[in-house]
Amino acid sequence: MKQNILATRLEQAASTYSDRVALTGEGVKLTYSEWLDRSRQIAKHLTEFGLIEHEPVMVKCSNHPLDFVAFLGVWLAGGVVAPVHRTTPDAVVSAMQAKADCQLCVDLLDEVEPLKALRVQGELASDASRRQNLEDGALIIFTSGSTGLPKAAVLSHAAFSGKLDQNQRLLSIQSDDVTMLVLNNTFSFGIWVSLLTLLAGGRLLTQAKFSPADFVESLAREGVSFLGVVPTMVRATFSALSEGELANAKANLQAVARLRSVVIGGEPLGKDLSQSLRAFIHPAALFDIYGLTETSTCDFVLQPRDFDTHEGTIGQPFPGIEYRVVSAADDEEGPGELQLRSPYLMSGYLGDEELSKAAFEDGWFRTGDLAVRHSDGYVSIVGRLKDVIVRGGNKVTPVEVERALTRCPGVAAALVTGTSDPVMGQRIQALLVPKAGGEIDALLVRAELTKILEKFKHPDACFVGTELPTGRTGKVDRGQLAKWLATQSVAPLPFWKA
Repeated sequence: MKQNILATRLEQAASTYSDRVALTGEGVKLTYSEWLDRSRQIAKHLTEFGLIEHEPVMVKCSNHPLDFVAFLGVWLAGGVVAPVHRTTPDAVVSAMQAKADCQLCVDLLDEVEPLKALRVQGELASDASRRQNLEDGALIIFTSGSTGLPKAAVLSHAAFSGKLDQNQRLLSIQSDDVTMLVLNNTFSFGIWVSLLTLLAGGRLLTQAKFSPADFVESLAREGVSFLGVVPTMVRATFSALSEGELANAKANLQAVARLRSVVIGGEPLGKDLSQSLRAFIHPAALFDIYGLTETSTCDFVLQPRDFDTHEGTIGQPFPGIEYRVVSAADDEEGPGELQLRSPYLMSGYLGDEELSKAAFEDGWFRTGDLAVRHSDGYVSIVGRLKDVIVRGGNKVTPVEVERALTRCPGVAAALVTGTSDPVMGQRIQALLVPKAGGEIDALLVRAELTKILEKFKHPDACFVGTELPTGRTGKVDRGQLAKWLATQSVAPLPFWKA
């Protein structure tokens, strides 16, 4: 049997750091040797169950230490890990299975049936493109499709292992590091943060459910030195805790003096949130990353030294990442689609040959993000191709409006979408979240917007809420806002006049 790169590397790490603690959380504590022994047992059971090499295995996950026993077990047995969260509705799981056609399912928290068949033993799909996509496959990550159906992105061992090496060169994780996993381990961001720690011999502390109070308390109590988060988690923390509680948490972090680096990504960070987070974690370093599931994440990084001079950009590409900005109007200085080329791209979307072809243009992956390339080599994301609002013939990118709104008095966060209008074509609608303990004054917001944003880009209506809607990845979800506006009878912010 061909030995998979990640299996080999993790097996070597487990042997090297055998007596050190590898995984803790949910009342479970595993040393590296215990993790490896259990993973080998799972691999043995999978082989006895008839697992075919390079075939997908659905792994039920919820940020539990045993999830990583299942990951390594599947890889040792030659399978491809398809992580699915334990809370995923049955209808969604069925749609995922329709794409991935997993042979088996592993759920190590299921005491009755931890291993079960999902299709007839020995039955094997004969589709040539499927076999090609799964060759050297390590992960199948399910991402949201524009039709609402999940896309199954296949990431190879070579691609994901190479991206881990890239990230290690940036972050230098060591065997004395403690990483707290609050990101879902069903998605690439959470997975690479976890594997990077385990390859280095560090301790991975898992948290099954994100709670702002528990989050900040655990950072100091556990001596966390490395952390990955999305901006939604940071906003939730700063909104849920009082100024006194945050000041106390910050003092505890500084007293422990363990936190070394924080990686954030998944959505735009925003100037105010960036400044607040950097002040909270000081002197730890903040790395703002940009990447996609299909590229094994982490293609650009805004480094700590660049925040003051290049705020609002995604930084510069990692070594080995090529990019181009493609504009339909051939405008080299204007916005265009950001396209990427690297050794770390996905093998394709499983079960979607046409979609896989459409994702690439002459070998370049089409991100779907609208970007602007600056003369100094830095890049800014200004929106999504599919999110562009056309209001009265004028094209408006929601991200630009959101950034302007978060610069206004009292606004902690903003999300913008377009809704159909018989006169203007589309109207600009915004959901605003006030800063903790404050209120939003429409007149003050409009006065500030007038200074920083063209009039035709101003929202036609603003609504106020306690939080931004999010999808299953934890990132803000513009589509959920559009649905909310279409189905709920809510009053806009008073005294707002577009």
